[in-house]
Amino acid sequence: MLTLYYGFLKTNGFMIITINSVGTAIETIYLIVYLIYASRAIRIYTFKLVILFNIGAYGLILVSTSLIIPNRSHRVTAVGWICAVFSVCVFAAPLSIMRIVIKTKSVEYMPFALSFSLTLCAVMWFFYGLLVNDLFIASPNILGFIFGIAQMIIYLVYKNAKKDELPQFKLQELSANDVVRERTTEEEATTTTIAIVSVINSNESGVV
Repeated sequence: MLTLYYGFLKTNGFMIITINSVGTAIETIYLIVYLIYASRAIRIYTFKLVILFNIGAYGLILVSTSLIIPNRSHRVTAVGWICAVFSVCVFAAPLSIMRIVIKTKSVEYMPFALSFSLTLCAVMWFFYGLLVNDLFIASPNILGFIFGIAQMIIYLVYKNAKKDELPQFKLQELSANDVVRERTTEEEATTTTIAIVSVINSNESGVV
């Protein structure tokens, strides 16, 4: 939505307006479907986030830039910087997923098609920003390209990794410990039994 606002402010921003209008519509449909199938608690939490960010923060940026910065060119620059910062945050968001993939050795939550599409999208927007001399569009997509390549490399590294290797090792280690513990218990019980028998025999010998 911020980039859509930036497109309306910018001269010759038809491509930015078109792409981001379609993207906003798709994301709205996705959000509606998510809310339909989400639990009541998650639905309330999501509504709070939508009100806070999509309405509150976006409205604040819209009103503040319109009132505080009357000059259109300066407003374009200010909104461009804001869009660039949020774009960097969006591209940095998958870092948490990459951490989970490395930790669990599972690419279940990081499909290759999505990483490839994001990388390709970053490349296209970078060249678009470069050709129209728009650094606010081109600059964040450099980071998007780097993170996209990193995601695909991590996917290729862990796509054939066996997720059960670590749990199996732990189970085997646990089983071995149980065996040792069981043997120790049996030995202690045997030793105790022998000691008791010896005491009984000694007592019997003393009685005789």
